[in-house]
Amino acid sequence: MKIKITGDSTLDLSKELLEKYKISLMPLEVSLGEDTFLDGVDITREDIYNYEKQTGKLPKTAARSSYVYKEFFESFLNQGYDAVIHFNISSLLSASHQSASQAANDLNNVYAIDTLALSTGSSLLALYACEFAQEGKDAEEIVELVKKRIPYVQTSFIIDTLNYLYKGGRCSKLQLLGANLLKIKPTILMKNGKLDVGKKFKGSMAKVILDYVNHILDSYNTPDLSRVFVTHTDASDEVVQEVKNILKEKYAFREVLETKAGATVTSHCGKGTLGILYLNDGQ
Repeated sequence: MKIKITGDSTLDLSKELLEKYKISLMPLEVSLGEDTFLDGVDITREDIYNYEKQTGKLPKTAARSSYVYKEFFESFLNQGYDAVIHFNISSLLSASHQSASQAANDLNNVYAIDTLALSTGSSLLALYACEFAQEGKDAEEIVELVKKRIPYVQTSFIIDTLNYLYKGGRCSKLQLLGANLLKIKPTILMKNGKLDVGKKFKGSMAKVILDYVNHILDSYNTPDLSRVFVTHTDASDEVVQEVKNILKEKYAFREVLETKAGATVTSHCGKGTLGILYLNDGQ
């Protein structure tokens, strides 16, 4: 059975990983004022940073229509694929899954999966689907196996600046001022498909990054050590390398994958954000 794995651009996978696993992405829309762009196609993280700095406003992000999703899925069926399995950002964060599901319902052998995660948290599931497909499993079995893993996805980020959260209405002016004054770095967790604020750390990113990694890995169940993502929005090379080192040396993850977030995710968290994303040890 020839199966195509696809996902939203919010999977935040590198070009190398997309090519290795032959995953195709549906770009979400990102608007800077009156101009609309496609995530991963004609807009960069630097465009996001510059727009926020120049205008004091955040970009607006949007899902694609069910019609666009249907055309996207049909293109692979017309290429000879027997089935398409698509991975969406959490339905509680975006209308993408609703659009993809509507399109999938109009077609045969197309499956839209609500990952209840975002960024490379969703990608963890997509990569498992690719590996199951390579093993020769059929589409329905892959979908069933992947859905069983959804509750075990551990998605978290540490935010370097609260400016984007404030402008997005996720924190107050007082919280913003206090965080800037005291150098507070909050963690953002995915819980049941929604974003939630976790532990707050005090100090520069370079100072608190290892505390964040240790806190997440020691607090939230036993990690599946086969794979972990380090996904960020242009965090410093030193910080990223320090995180990768501890994941390899202290926690013994067998595969540590670094990726940079796309324009959609960047629009909501700003520069310097870093996350570690992995599966807890369970089926």
